[in-house]
Amino acid sequence: MAESTIQQQPVRGWDKPELDLSEADWQSSSRGLGDVQIAFVEGFIAMRNSGSPQSPSLIFTPAEWGAFVSGAREGEFDLT
Repeated sequence: MAESTIQQQPVRGWDKPELDLSEADWQSSSRGLGDVQIAFVEGFIAMRNSGSPQSPSLIFTPAEWGAFVSGAREGEFDLT
């Protein structure tokens, strides 16, 4: 079976830099009870799964983070 690779193109409208998260100060959500960690890096908010920290992180602008948190508070997202 031949191996194939998929070359990913940048997402249209993606204007976020590649952040170095190796030295980020990760903080647990929900007072340490949740599976999500966040870090504030270079004016952006990074979010990752604490159970798989090697997995890709989501990167939010402050406005995107505000919308995400607002939606979560209104029950739009299940963060458990």
